[in-house]
Amino acid sequence: MAQGAIGKAPQKSDSLVRLLGVTKMYKQPDNYDIRVLDDINLDIQPGEFIALLGPSGSGKSTLLRIITGLAEPSYGTVLYRGRPIEGANPHAAMVFQSFALYPWLTVQQNVELGLVAKGVDVEVRKQRAIELIDLIGLNGYEDAFPKELSGGMRQRVGFARALAVDPELLCMDEPFSALDFLTAENLRSELLDLWLESRIPTRAILMVTHGIEEAVYMADRIIVLSKNPARVVADLPNLLPFPRNRKSPEFVQMVDQVYKIVTGWDDEEDGQKAVPEAQPAVSGADHGEPNERPRLKPIPYGHISMLSGLLELVQDRGGHDDLYRLGAELFLEVDDLLPVTETAELFNLAEVSEGDLFITKLGQSFVEGDVNDRKSLIRDQLLDIPIFRIIQRVLTTKANHAMNKEFFSDILEEHFSVAEAERQLITAINWGRFADLFHYDTDTEQLYLDEDQTEEKPAPVQQES
Repeated sequence: MAQGAIGKAPQKSDSLVRLLGVTKMYKQPDNYDIRVLDDINLDIQPGEFIALLGPSGSGKSTLLRIITGLAEPSYGTVLYRGRPIEGANPHAAMVFQSFALYPWLTVQQNVELGLVAKGVDVEVRKQRAIELIDLIGLNGYEDAFPKELSGGMRQRVGFARALAVDPELLCMDEPFSALDFLTAENLRSELLDLWLESRIPTRAILMVTHGIEEAVYMADRIIVLSKNPARVVADLPNLLPFPRNRKSPEFVQMVDQVYKIVTGWDDEEDGQKAVPEAQPAVSGADHGEPNERPRLKPIPYGHISMLSGLLELVQDRGGHDDLYRLGAELFLEVDDLLPVTETAELFNLAEVSEGDLFITKLGQSFVEGDVNDRKSLIRDQLLDIPIFRIIQRVLTTKANHAMNKEFFSDILEEHFSVAEAERQLITAINWGRFADLFHYDTDTEQLYLDEDQTEEKPAPVQQES
């Protein structure tokens, strides 16, 4: 059994970390703020291994940085053992997904970095580094440089460096996502063994992940975030005993339960998904007060080709299928599958309920139609989405029916960060081109309409006979 599942659960007063109403906003040039985290309340108890799940872009990494003191919340309080965090938390350490090793330092020197910053005596830190290098299975590589190591070995160095400072709280930001499947599996098992056997001094682990199976396999508590902005929508205890068998009915049932939550977090009371549309903004100056100016909600990043293939596959299986099973068969994590299913829902081609995907009547028409039928159907759906109504209105009213991409980027940057605005516009361009709603010239970076895409000409006047 995991450490956090043994004995009586600690009281709130014994919390290692407490988040009280944590909110994070990013200021935009127009004095409007983008809210990434909204009123996050969370307790991390000693002995817990917590997995933080949520859709891509839901603010998981931002929350992790706030907990470690690498970023500050816009509102709310972060307490560590009952005291507010000021600056970087000296009792926490971070493992990044990109290894983040210094290429000019040896393995031992990279592991010693945190101890050097703490002013630990040379001999003491060398001994500590050697012990950890041996613990993580890199004995004999003390003098090797990162370029000489495989990805898995480099991440082991990252773990050793984080553990060298004896952190009470170990935070991991998708630590296995950059590794191949077998290497990741080995490293997961080894880390879990170190944790369960109390061979590391860490009192609690918080891991950001996009893999539901990974969360169920490793954690004894799973926190699920929504996005736009991120809120805690589920806090699930995972009482499966260790060692966990991925093929056991209990494991599969737990994964399926989490899958249903992650894919259905924005279900409304009537069971239908909320359709992205313009929403009131919330500014930093007027916290909690809605602004009169409407704000665009982002569109998902689903690829039309992948959407078509998925709908064809599900239609061949009777018009519905379990998303967890689909993801496993296609080797897709939830972060890869969700944008496609969200796009299907946005286009009214499918509905997601209780973790299952159901093809709608419109979706059946899409699957059965030829490429021109599909283009026409998607084109009709796009005209109901605010960002496409903006593009269509601009291109239709312009005398030459053309507009620079930068113009639309500026509009979107009023609603999103610069990077997010670019992703939104690229997705919109790809969808619009597929549906023949407009064209895009990559050389001039202009969106434009041809004669067939402009407003319909009035019908000719019938002459009296």
